[in-house]
Amino acid sequence: MGCVIKLIDAILLLFFLLMSVVIPLFDAQNCLPNEYYPKVLVDLNSWYSSEYGDYLVAEKPHFFVGLIWMEVLVLWPLSIINLVALISSKSWFRTTCLIYGSSVATSMAAILSELLSSGKASDKLKMVYFPFMGFAVLAILRGLLPSSCKPAAVGKNTAAGRKKRA
Repeated sequence: MGCVIKLIDAILLLFFLLMSVVIPLFDAQNCLPNEYYPKVLVDLNSWYSSEYGDYLVAEKPHFFVGLIWMEVLVLWPLSIINLVALISSKSWFRTTCLIYGSSVATSMAAILSELLSSGKASDKLKMVYFPFMGFAVLAILRGLLPSSCKPAAVGKNTAAGRKKRA
């Protein structure tokens, strides 16, 4: 079980690191004016939108912009907090993982529902968004798993482990 937790932690470390960079530099462009960003980042976001046919980024429907605001105000700080907690083995990492995972899963349920029911989304675009639901489930799973899988010390605080006093 310890190897599974370490693998999940390694995957989540990369994911939280990626989200710590992507959310402010790319996702926030959907709710903030483009003047706040260098031209190269705006062009990269436009290229992505046209290359993958991401009509949510191009059209900016109100529900999507609201989800991006939530991502910027809640998930971005949580990504950074989770990085710190994971690297420094903080006891509250499981709690923040549960918060992060449930928030992303909720957002992705709305976005994937739109993509699947609208008929506008290509398979290429769906493959961009579906992994985020997987990462959300992984974060929730990590929040439910124990912090460590250290075996209990044998004989500690038991009758056999105590010294006899005279």
